Amino acid sequence: MRRGSWHIKSEGQTLTLSRGLRARLDVAASTSLPDAGRTKIAHQVRQDLWRALQGLKGFSPVIKVRREAGQLHVIAGGEVSGHIARDHVECVIQGVLDNPEKRTRWLNYARHKSSKLADRT
Repeated sequence: MRRGSWHIKSEGQTLTLSRGLRARLDVAASTSLPDAGRTKIAHQVRQDLWRALQGLKGFSPVIKVRREAGQLHVIAGGEVSGHIARDHVECVIQGVLDNPEKRTRWLNYARHKSSKLADRT
């Protein structure tokens, strides 16, 4: 599925949000969050990741969100064209994922409004 200029691919319990059809993770970091809407979490993480790395030439964000055992496992990163300081970029990504204010905002935005939701994407 394509939403705006973002591709959203859902396979089982895993949702992938990327700019193009190909979702390549040259750099990545991960975290776990309480269960919430996968699509909303993916977009919120993507926005904050882009803000943190917008100066990185050739960066294209990729977010994977997997629902498992009542939690969301998030892998954030993306494709980078050109030479990068991989360790530094992954440290920046991890900093975004570990930021308590951002995590709270993401969850408030993506919290399930009703337990009767049929499609909890």
